[in-house]
Amino acid sequence: MIIDTHCHLDDERFINDLDEVLERAKAAGVKKFIIPGADPSTLPRAVNLANSYEDIYFAVGVHPYDKDKFDIDYLKEFITHPKCVAVGECGLDYFRLPKEEEAKSIEKQQQKEIFIKQIELANKFNKPLIVHIREASLDSKNIIKEYAKVGGVLHCFNANEGLLELSNRGFYFGIGGVLTFKNAKKLVNVYPKIPLDKLLIETDSPYLTPHPYRGKRNEPAFCKLVLDKMSELSNMKKEELENIVLENSIKLFGLKI
Repeated sequence: MIIDTHCHLDDERFINDLDEVLERAKAAGVKKFIIPGADPSTLPRAVNLANSYEDIYFAVGVHPYDKDKFDIDYLKEFITHPKCVAVGECGLDYFRLPKEEEAKSIEKQQQKEIFIKQIELANKFNKPLIVHIREASLDSKNIIKEYAKVGGVLHCFNANEGLLELSNRGFYFGIGGVLTFKNAKKLVNVYPKIPLDKLLIETDSPYLTPHPYRGKRNEPAFCKLVLDKMSELSNMKKEELENIVLENSIKLFGLKI
């Protein structure tokens, strides 16, 4: 059994055929799903899906690109819901920073402030974090080390070896379709250094579709393709690795099977 620990099933691209998507996932052995919080405007849909489907869970959070929509009181309205299992995806993303230095500095500072507020929210409610990091590894690591009293997952792990030390602080590493990309040499090389008891599987559906379906909509059934590549690189039988990752997912998010 696989748990897709990061899939945006509240995305509009799943509105018309979600039942079929879930059927394909379950046929592939993917039985539970966690919807991360990214854009607060889609949070009510995520909650509704969690209420409607036994195997769907959600998190509350704001992606760094949506930081202007951050409202901690709004997130608190949902964080005590019995199917809210995490805070995030929150974090830092420096990929699209302004070119002008002063504007760049302001953007970074604003992202850091919103990230810290979400970490403090997770601390207060004892929820694990779902962390998004893009071209901001050092700042992200330093903030986590200073503020986080809970563990979490580094979503779509970016292969920065310096982040591996966070495994000692209860952080897991989300592995998705990127591992199957032909140009993912850095991640392929770093992957074996991740402790087995800190591996998670995710799709980030509808994004980052694994090979050989790149360019098409991603969906949770493709977790199997990620597991195949992980098994190859770990030199382990798929069934054995699948059980380890399942235990990791249950432990981090407190899910009941």
